Amino acid sequence: MPSNTSHKPYRWIPSLYVAEALPYVAVMVMATTLYKRMELSNTELALYTSWLYLPWVIKPLWSPFLAALHTERWWVMAMQLLVGAGFAGIALTLPTAFWLQGSLAFFWLLAFASATHDIAADGLYIIGLDTSEQSLYIGVRSTFYRIGMILGQGALVMLAGRLEHYMAVPMAWSITFALMAACFLCLFLWHRYALPTVVPHTEGFSVRHLLSEFWLSLTTFFSKPHIVPALLFMLLFRFPEGQLVKIANPFIIDSVDNGGLGMDTEDVGFIYGTLGVIGLLGGGLIGGYLVSRDGLSRWLWPMVLAISVPDAVYVLLSAVSSHSFLLVSSCVLIEQIGYGFGFTAYSLFLVNFSKGERSTAIFSLCTAMQALGMMVPGMVAGYMADHLGYFRFFCWILACCLVTFAVTAFIKVDPSFGRKQ
Repeated sequence: MPSNTSHKPYRWIPSLYVAEALPYVAVMVMATTLYKRMELSNTELALYTSWLYLPWVIKPLWSPFLAALHTERWWVMAMQLLVGAGFAGIALTLPTAFWLQGSLAFFWLLAFASATHDIAADGLYIIGLDTSEQSLYIGVRSTFYRIGMILGQGALVMLAGRLEHYMAVPMAWSITFALMAACFLCLFLWHRYALPTVVPHTEGFSVRHLLSEFWLSLTTFFSKPHIVPALLFMLLFRFPEGQLVKIANPFIIDSVDNGGLGMDTEDVGFIYGTLGVIGLLGGGLIGGYLVSRDGLSRWLWPMVLAISVPDAVYVLLSAVSSHSFLLVSSCVLIEQIGYGFGFTAYSLFLVNFSKGERSTAIFSLCTAMQALGMMVPGMVAGYMADHLGYFRFFCWILACCLVTFAVTAFIKVDPSFGRKQ
């Protein structure tokens, strides 16, 4: 429990979860758009940015040790400074001759700081609030995380796109990342005042104890019933999406001569960062409501169809010769609504699989598998897009949806799971 009860949750939860979303979006989405505008090939940008998933894959390795070294509040503050330093480093290196090596190094710093910030922020939410407050603010937490996504994927990409009309691409993005660095300095200063001061954990945090706990969590995870189909589901359910997400933005930005849509950065920011996030959120809300009414097993296969079939819009866009802004926006909105609806099944499966002994540690391992399932397909997506061309690549993505169907067929879901009692 917080030792300083004067710090009200409404003062820090919204800003904390905006701060959690922004660096994640920068690493996973903005980096892809930036490198396409800097004229990297799809092969290079997909490989480089997919490796940035690694901190989220391996974060269960160090997450148990954070509280042993310092409080969650300290880690949040320290990581926000590191995130700000990462944004500043990207801003400083983009206009230089070594922009690729320099920006990648700072994106790696950003990725590790962001993954560590996630652990500390979620820990602070748990220990800084009592049970009733956790329930009360769960909606606030989710809403402001989505707002952070809209700011990163939408407003900031649109800002970079607008600046590109007046200056060179490297300088436009440098100013954008400098602004993000300034924002994180402000967030650090605000949280220094607003975050609750929590009583540090001191019991049971010897290295031997933590290693023992981690080993027990690992053995519990791999001893779960039906572990093989569950692992295949975690790793392969998003096999098409892991490839598509790395190429969708470059496809829209790439020139018409190269098979792309030839749209500018500002359009991409609006389409994916505003309409796309709204569609994703709307699909997720609909999925959550229907599962709470009827249970996950009732909606599992409709959700699999929803996350797979709308990928066909990219086949359509790559096949037709003329593209209006309305057509592209509508197609992306449809795909994102379907993805938000279908991803509900995946998220709830992880929750269901984690139930029981050591549920928190098991869920952390599940999310690591989720990140790995996005990282590996993304690494080869750019090579395939460059060698197949966009149309055949998107046809390949549709064929990969059969993998999603196959791994879903072997999982078992309790018919009552998810249904509101």
